[in-house]
Amino acid sequence: MASDTSSSSTAHDALNAVVAGVLATMKSAPTTDALKATLAQALGKKGELSILKASLGKMTDADERREFGQLINSATEAITAASNERRTELEHVERDAQIGRERLDITELLLAPSATQRRGRMHLVTQSTERLEDVFIGLGFQIAEGPEVESDFYNFEALNMPPTHPARSMWDTLFIDADPQGSVVLRTHTSPVQIRIMQEWPPPIYAVMPGRVFRRDTPDATHMPVFHQIEGLVIDKNITFADLAGTIEAFTQAFFGSEFTSRLRPSYFPFTEPSAEFDIRRPDGTWIELGGCGMVHPSVLQAGGLDPQEWSGFAFGFGIDRMAKERHGVGDLRDMYSNDVRFLGQFT
Repeated sequence: MASDTSSSSTAHDALNAVVAGVLATMKSAPTTDALKATLAQALGKKGELSILKASLGKMTDADERREFGQLINSATEAITAASNERRTELEHVERDAQIGRERLDITELLLAPSATQRRGRMHLVTQSTERLEDVFIGLGFQIAEGPEVESDFYNFEALNMPPTHPARSMWDTLFIDADPQGSVVLRTHTSPVQIRIMQEWPPPIYAVMPGRVFRRDTPDATHMPVFHQIEGLVIDKNITFADLAGTIEAFTQAFFGSEFTSRLRPSYFPFTEPSAEFDIRRPDGTWIELGGCGMVHPSVLQAGGLDPQEWSGFAFGFGIDRMAKERHGVGDLRDMYSNDVRFLGQFT
């Protein structure tokens, strides 16, 4: 019996030593991988506790065997709990280290010696685009975009300009090599996005569409072959021309200031009926043409998949580059694309 007692005492001492060693190693484990290796060394099939557990079969006393088995189970639970706690700590440390390694500083860097001197600034047209978007969002509109390379259907046909329509001559179009010839173009206006929105968005629709457009123009003080437009589209029930006029006026004062006002003049566009040009009056009393607008033509509503007997709407559009030119008093449109930092640096 004395031999069994000695054997049991030796097993207990071995178990205590194993548990103490494992817990100490876990506490100092530098990584989750090292912690995982320590846990496997303790609890794996060939681990130290598994070896001690196998020694239960050599104990002849049933009570001692039961007691030692309970101690092994308690040791296993203690080691597992300590492992989970240490793993949580290490995961936080490793995650912080990973974030530190992968961190990207997206704040704008400042140059010495002046803390207010910025390394770069947004382009004049980008500033105007974002300001326009902010104004229209404030008026309850959403922002939408579309492809710059368009099919003839979206750029012309869906906008009430079939292949033989004389209004196509109003746009100096740049074509993409495609089969059939003339079926793909660089969009001449952002109006194709209106068709795409009507096809994809359920009405009511209140959206503006900023973007880059292309025409076969010779660059001069007021024209560029690549420029930017923003168009608006409203589709709802019982929309009238009065809603259009009110929206134009609200936009004019929100963008330019309360001292500005707007007016509409009769005009023609194939995709709106009736159509109008809209002007803004400066505080000095002079007027400047800004863009075109009108009630969406029933054929355009049908091309967008809407019933003109149920829905009505209006559209408007104007050049962002011209807006920027007028807002900042730029004399020559070409200056905005000269990449001359002496010019661009004037606008913050």
